[in-house]
Amino acid sequence: MILVTGGAGYIGSHFVYRAIKRDTNVNVVILDNFSEGCEEAVRGWERIHVVHGDMGDKDIVNSTLKKYPIEAVVHFAAHCYVGESQSQPFKYFHNNVSSSLVLFEAMEQHGLRKIVFSSSCATYGIPQYSPIDEKHPQNPINNYGMTKLLAEQILFRLAATAGWSTVCLRYFNASGAEPEAKIGESHNPETHLLPRILQAATGKLESIDILGTDYPTRDGTCIRDYIHVNDLADAHIASLDLIKSAGNSTVAEAINLGTATGYSVREVIEKCKEISGRNITVREEARRPGDPPELVANAAKAKSLLNWHPQYTLDDIINSAWQWELNRRY
Repeated sequence: MILVTGGAGYIGSHFVYRAIKRDTNVNVVILDNFSEGCEEAVRGWERIHVVHGDMGDKDIVNSTLKKYPIEAVVHFAAHCYVGESQSQPFKYFHNNVSSSLVLFEAMEQHGLRKIVFSSSCATYGIPQYSPIDEKHPQNPINNYGMTKLLAEQILFRLAATAGWSTVCLRYFNASGAEPEAKIGESHNPETHLLPRILQAATGKLESIDILGTDYPTRDGTCIRDYIHVNDLADAHIASLDLIKSAGNSTVAEAINLGTATGYSVREVIEKCKEISGRNITVREEARRPGDPPELVANAAKAKSLLNWHPQYTLDDIINSAWQWELNRRY
């Protein structure tokens, strides 16, 4: 049985769906306070148990670990808005770091030392070279990235001194949706580029803003590596398998998840126009503080260590996200 914190969130719900679909023997306990996750995303699924609570609540975490025979944890729960992390730093340090420590301490008390952690390429900061591999220096330029780095460092120290096994997965830009399960990306407010472009295509938004047109990139706009949420989910499953196959041996790995291909904001907008068949009004605005010009993954380690290969192209990502936008349930 797996405990999934933030399992009703965007990436968490896709992981849960893929995990129970792939293995009929898997049972999942979702711990979510639904401050950002959507209960509709996991309602009615078989072999899941939902605990409505916060990972920072010691009593709820301990009672959950006592009630269910948890063998490993997949830790998604976190605040994840870069801009908000700059304006409300303590919100991020309390939730992403302090509450994670409550979870980790409870795990230790229950002899549970296997965890896959949802980290971020935001831990790298401004790239010194590209594509970025796991040896790249970590120097986050925003508070969100710093909270992910601090949680990583705690887990690696626990691996080094307390026998924990952990895989920290550094995502690049999570995107797309799972049509079969009728789940997709739903944030309030929605700050991520791709869903905002598609909301502009439907008319839900009047326009899409390009935040910065003077970056040192091929067309002046930021370049990002877009990875389908189902590919991310599969990498978490592979990471759990890696930890399980190690038995009593310690695993302590940081692994990038991306496609090694970057697309600019302008290129993504044009691709969305093509796939949606809609006109999209674009406004050019000043840069947003904390945005690196380019973030593209070197994902060779994921391929060699997890036998993981991205299955979805940018067209696949946008097609699935567009179908979700046209038929969203929540």
